[in-house]
Amino acid sequence: MQHISSAYFTEGQILLIDKPLEWSSFQAVNALKWAIRKKFNLNKKFKIGHAGTLDPLATGLLLICTGKATKKIPELQGKLKEYTGTFTLGASTPSYDLETEIDQSYPIQHLTKERICAAPKGFLGRIQQMPPVFSAIKKDGKRLYEFARKGETVEIKPRNIEIFEFEITKIELPEVDFRVVCSKGTYIRSLAHDFGKALDSGAHLSVLRRTKIGDFNVDKAQSPQMFKEWLHSKTVVDISKE
Repeated sequence: MQHISSAYFTEGQILLIDKPLEWSSFQAVNALKWAIRKKFNLNKKFKIGHAGTLDPLATGLLLICTGKATKKIPELQGKLKEYTGTFTLGASTPSYDLETEIDQSYPIQHLTKERICAAPKGFLGRIQQMPPVFSAIKKDGKRLYEFARKGETVEIKPRNIEIFEFEITKIELPEVDFRVVCSKGTYIRSLAHDFGKALDSGAHLSVLRRTKIGDFNVDKAQSPQMFKEWLHSKTVVDISKE
C-alpha cells in the first residue's frame, strides 16, 4: 500500500474522471467528495467541483478539482474541448438529443457521402449558435428546460462560439460519426440540429463523448468506481481536518 495524506487533496488536485453514461456531473463530483471526506474524516468545508458540465446522456472527460485547485476551474472551463459522437439523420427531437422523443421525420434519400462530408466546412470558425431550449441556461431566474418541459415559449439569444475542427469520421446512414474541437459554450446538441438543417434534413445527437479538455485526455481518466478503489488502497498517514 502507498501512503497518502489529506493534504494531497486539500492542497489541490485536478482529477481526470471518465463520467459514466446516465450519471450527472453533480453525481460524479458527489461520489468523489464523499469518498475523500470519508477516507480522511474531512469536514464540510472541503472544496471540490468540476470544470465543465457533461449531460447525463454523454460520457467522457470530467475534470474534478479539489482543495486549492478549485481556483483553477474558470481557467480550465475556458480551454478547448474535443468531442466525438454520432448524429442520427432524418429525425429531430425537441431537446436535440435522446432526452426527448422524436417529433419530426425527414427524408435522407438525397444525402450523399460527399455532401455529408462537406457540410462541416460551413460551421468552421466563429459562428453564432442558438442554445437548445432544453438547457440549463438561466432566463428570468429559471432554467430554460423548466420553460421547455411546461411547453412554454421563451426567447433565446444566440451565442458566439468557435469551431476549430469538425470532421465526419464514419457514415452508416442514418448514423454519422463525427469529431469536433470547439470553444467554451458550444452545444453539440445544437450543432447536431443545425447540421441536419444544413443537409436539408433533420438530425439529433444520439451519442456524445468528451475526449479532451485542453491538454487533458480521457485516455488518462478513470471511472468514479476506479477512483474509489484506488483511494481505498491507500494508507492514511494524516487524518487532520483541513
